[in-house]
Amino acid sequence: MGKNTTDTQIAIKNRKAEYQYFLTTSFTAGIVLTGTEIKSIRAGRANITDAYCSFTNNELWVHNMHISEYSHGSYNNHQPKRDRKLLLNKKELRKLMSKLNERGFTIIPTLLWINEKGYAKLDISLARGKKLYDKRESIKEKDERRRKQHEDE
Repeated sequence: MGKNTTDTQIAIKNRKAEYQYFLTTSFTAGIVLTGTEIKSIRAGRANITDAYCSFTNNELWVHNMHISEYSHGSYNNHQPKRDRKLLLNKKELRKLMSKLNERGFTIIPTLLWINEKGYAKLDISLARGKKLYDKRESIKEKDERRRKQHEDE
């Protein structure tokens, strides 16, 4: 595996996550990927906005994460929206599974990034959905912060 010598860091953020959910606990998970998938992520061609995680056979999987096909890939290119396995410790998996059984909790990817060793990592968070009035409140707070920032300048 070749290392990337440039200083640019790839970080793909789920911007809708903070708006649509109350984020509680965060975890960092590894992802099982194919060669063309990691190359597409390094090119910044991934989207985690509509992604979510669920358990299948005591394993955590991420669904609806879109990684575009690699432009120089051959007929062996990957499927863009396939389910991908997440790698966590057993202790973390048990904690997530117990919280997921509570009413209203879900697991949402918040950030896709590449670490210094060149491995793709996915930051996931336990989340509880916001109601419409909570979303309106979030918008008001954001506007207030912007206005204060403009007044300071």
